Amino acid sequence: MSHALTDSVTLIGRSIRLSRRNVETLIMSILLPLLMMALFVFVFGGAINTGTAYVNYVVPGIILLCTGYGAASTAMSVTDDMSNGMVDRLRSMPVNSFALLTGHVVASVTRNALSTTIVVVAAVLMGFRPTAGLGGWLAAAGIVLLYVLALSWLAAGLGVVAKSVESASALSFFMLFLPYLSSAFVPPGTMPAVLRVISEHQPITPVIETVRGLLTGTPIGANAALALVWSGGLLVGSFVLATFLYRRRTAD
Repeated sequence: MSHALTDSVTLIGRSIRLSRRNVETLIMSILLPLLMMALFVFVFGGAINTGTAYVNYVVPGIILLCTGYGAASTAMSVTDDMSNGMVDRLRSMPVNSFALLTGHVVASVTRNALSTTIVVVAAVLMGFRPTAGLGGWLAAAGIVLLYVLALSWLAAGLGVVAKSVESASALSFFMLFLPYLSSAFVPPGTMPAVLRVISEHQPITPVIETVRGLLTGTPIGANAALALVWSGGLLVGSFVLATFLYRRRTAD
C-alpha cells in the first residue's frame, strides 16, 4: 500500500505539472464556461423567465458545464500517455499499474477546483447572489466534488480505449453536450415533451438542482438523494470500468 501511495503521489505531481504547462487547454477550460455564462446572462437572460434572477438560476448549470470541459481534457491526456510510450516505460519499472490513471484523475479534480472557483467569482461580479451559509457551500462543494470524481474516472476510461487524442475528444463530447439537455439553462417544463423526459431523468439535472437549492435556497426535494445515487453509482462504475480497461490494454 505504501508503494502504491508513493507511486500515485509521484504521478499526481507529474499530471499537475503537465496541466500547468498545457496553458492553452487550461485557459480554454476556464474561458469557455465564462463566455457561456456571459452569453446566457447578458444576451439570453432577459428573455428567459425562471421565476428568479436568471444569473442565480444559470450559475449552478455553468459550474457543471465547467466540469465537463475539465473531464474532456482528462480523456485526451490519458490517451496521449497510452499512445506515446509512457505506459510501456511504467511497465518496465516497479510502479503500481493504476497510479497513472489516479494521477490524471486527481489532476482533473485540481483543475476543476481552480476553474470552478474562477467561475463562481466571475458569477458574483455578474450579479450572482447566493444565500447559502458555510454549511450550504460545503455541501454544494461536496456534491460537485463527487460528480467531478465520477466524470473524471469515466473520462479516464474513455481515454484508455481511444486510439488517438482526436478520438478521445470525440468520445468525451457527450460530457459537454449533456448539460444542455438538463435544467442547467431553462426549466425542463418549458421543453417539448420528449426533451422534458430526457431532462428530468438524466444524472446531471438532480446534481444541478441540488447545487442550485443549496446555494440559492430553491426547493431540493428528492434531488439530493438522486444526485448522490447517480454520482456515486457513476463513480463506482467508472472506476471499475477504467481500471478493467487499463488492465486489459496493458496486458497485451
